[in-house]
Amino acid sequence: MREHDVVIVGGGLAGCRAALEIKRLNPSIDVAVVAKTHPIRSHSVAAQGGIAAALQNVDPDDTPESHAYDTVKGSDFLADQDAVAILTNEAPDVIIDLEHIGVLFSRLEDGRIAQRAFGGHTHNRACYAADKTGHAILHELVSNLRRYGVKLYDEWYVPRLIYEDNIAKGVVIYHIATGQLDILRAKAVMFATGGYGRVYNTTSNDYASTGDGLAMTALAGLPLEDMEFVQFHPTGLYPVGVLISEAVRGEGAYLINSEGRRFMEDYAPSRMELAPRDITSRAITLEIRAGRGVHPDGSAGGPFVYLDLRHMGREKIMSRVPFCWEEAHRLVGIDAVNEPMPVRPTVHYCMGGIPVNTDGRVRASAESLTEGFFAAGECSCVSVHGANRLGSNSLLECVVYGRRVGRSIARYVEKREFPDLDASVYLNQAKEQIENLVKQEGTLRIAKLRQEFQDCMTDHCGVFRNETTMREGIDRIGELKQKYSQIYLDDKGGCWNTEIIEALELQSLMVVGEIILTSALNRQESRGAHSREDFPQRDDVNFLKHTLAYYSPAAIDITYMPVVIQDFQPVERKY
Repeated sequence: MREHDVVIVGGGLAGCRAALEIKRLNPSIDVAVVAKTHPIRSHSVAAQGGIAAALQNVDPDDTPESHAYDTVKGSDFLADQDAVAILTNEAPDVIIDLEHIGVLFSRLEDGRIAQRAFGGHTHNRACYAADKTGHAILHELVSNLRRYGVKLYDEWYVPRLIYEDNIAKGVVIYHIATGQLDILRAKAVMFATGGYGRVYNTTSNDYASTGDGLAMTALAGLPLEDMEFVQFHPTGLYPVGVLISEAVRGEGAYLINSEGRRFMEDYAPSRMELAPRDITSRAITLEIRAGRGVHPDGSAGGPFVYLDLRHMGREKIMSRVPFCWEEAHRLVGIDAVNEPMPVRPTVHYCMGGIPVNTDGRVRASAESLTEGFFAAGECSCVSVHGANRLGSNSLLECVVYGRRVGRSIARYVEKREFPDLDASVYLNQAKEQIENLVKQEGTLRIAKLRQEFQDCMTDHCGVFRNETTMREGIDRIGELKQKYSQIYLDDKGGCWNTEIIEALELQSLMVVGEIILTSALNRQESRGAHSREDFPQRDDVNFLKHTLAYYSPAAIDITYMPVVIQDFQPVERKY
């Protein structure tokens, strides 16, 4: 058994920013970051378009209050407004701090940080580094972790949270390269494990985004919050699903249908292509359903629409959104200077997650908190995004709440002792689980079962939902869970056995997917990214509240928690 004062699971923006803050405040605190990829391969590195803050560099009329209202309205009034106020008030300060640690933001001619338009925002407030913003931020944070002496366990997988008597005591870790198992005991455990895009068959997320932290939390008997709210990004590159950043539309690109028409004027005339993501994704889906999508041969009635950059010109495309041009050229052979890009919605972000308070303490219920357990970033739900996240607020949440939770943990562990823990019990259970997987004599390949599960989620809990399809999906998940005992591993070795990781990740996907579908079935309204064809209206009387879902293999129990409303009363959401 190994020991660290603080163990942070996840090497992306939220985890790295928290680790940095802890070491800044108290260099004597022993901090470890555990990541199943190398930290600079975390999914945060793929974030493209920007990070929002009311710096007033481009728009002198912008304010944190305006940013807060845009965020709450974008959330369809489900965001907790105390958490949103923290997010937007601290935004300018964290941007300046990032600049000071070396992040190379794009600049205005006078040297100030450049800012551009983003969907759902009423002011140009997205700070950016061309279209590689996450890459620019994460590299500097990881460099600073080395400077401060944070212990990095890179390419170690965490299969289990050790949680006893309402206390998080540590984690089980598995070294992917060697097959070594160990226990990390800690005074505080923080999850910053990211999202779950791989629950679906088409996603902008990387292959590591399998919801492990969410599943571990649920399997420990703790609730997950608002899991029905899955964000579909409007512009996934067809057919591969990778992201074409909202920055492209922020710089002036058009969405056009098979008739060559900018169809967003029918759905959000005041914002056009810069409407919030849920509205834009539904608009694209409806255009395709109506036969105004495009086929690869250019004819009508196909499965995608066009994102048209041609009027922007080569110089602007190559200076402002070069990575998006490169992705389209490399993956589908499109030169966006001369041809429109084929796009359609792709699963992108989870608004829900591990419920936490504004200091990052994980909730045991609507009324109580756990001890020693914290979370931040996409895996958490504080909730600043409510039913729909605005673009450029996710990086901001990671940095604002990563810093804030780091401060909270630094205070928390100062006088805290290491918890009592019988490591041998958890070590033996982990060894037995992995040995059983390796020995299992099934007939199903992992990839086949995973594909069936991802197809089930896509077919039964997509952009539009209804009771019939979701009940069918839940029944189908029950059948697929039974098949898990029929998978087999070709690789029986301990050295770099990625099949073991894939088998464990598939278990995470199944837990998370079942919670998403069950939470969605129980929310009988349409709000933000959750769009019910059988309940098309928002219902504030019955559903202006957060879902809390408790998992067990037999059933998922649903309870609810109030939304914090302090500055902005819910009104009809129009753009």
